[in-house]
Amino acid sequence: MRCIMEFILNPLLPLSGFAVGLLVGLTGVGGGSLMTPLLVLVFGFKPATAVGTDLLYAAITKSGGSWVHHRHDNIDWTITGRLALGSVPAAGLTVLLLAQLGAQGHGAAGLISVVLGVALLLTAASLIFRQRLLDHVKRRPASADFQKRAPALTILVGAILGVLVTISSVGAGALGVTALTFLYPQLATRRIVGSDIAHAVPLTLVAGLGHWWLGTVDVVLLVSLLIGSLPGIALGAHFAAKVPERALRGLLASILLLIGGKLIFV
Repeated sequence: MRCIMEFILNPLLPLSGFAVGLLVGLTGVGGGSLMTPLLVLVFGFKPATAVGTDLLYAAITKSGGSWVHHRHDNIDWTITGRLALGSVPAAGLTVLLLAQLGAQGHGAAGLISVVLGVALLLTAASLIFRQRLLDHVKRRPASADFQKRAPALTILVGAILGVLVTISSVGAGALGVTALTFLYPQLATRRIVGSDIAHAVPLTLVAGLGHWWLGTVDVVLLVSLLIGSLPGIALGAHFAAKVPERALRGLLASILLLIGGKLIFV
């Protein structure tokens, strides 16, 4: 009943979910990069609530994408496992840190805002420089020594993503793909994307359940966002091939730079 009332009283929430889902479907940019700042800066939700709710939202929406990639053999489960080996324990430890700070307290809110801003700036940079990175990787194949260190570096990357995503809900998408592109230049792009999405499911689920334990998940908000975003993602994916992706990514990068700067410096 409360979900219905919230939908009636604030229809902008599912409409915002639809808009974010549409952009995710069109560009592949992680929903957290768009949804979390929207909830904080536009709708006025506490940073911890925005992050916690968005994490479970991501776990649900990315599960469907992971299944599709699995059916098309787009997932390297060895790489996904290495990432999870670092990210899942890191997510658990970060939840404990937030509990010590007081998840809804001023200290945690300040930490979340700053980390969210930094994560958005890094995401914007990855969108801007991704093609240059791809070109560089193709021109300079990894050395044998680097390939030997790739498994350990993958676990380290997973741990960094675990901390970043648990605090900000941002980073599992664009940053994960960028890191994997650098670590595994011989891997096809579709398998890099598929492996990253598959890894995001356990990471966001563990982090989201941790936030549930902290009391920072708004179930009504979660349902409202899902009502709008699921059809938005489907529609965006359908038209993805018909829009100028590079121009749209550039616009999104500019928006993320502005929002990230606002969260850090204002």
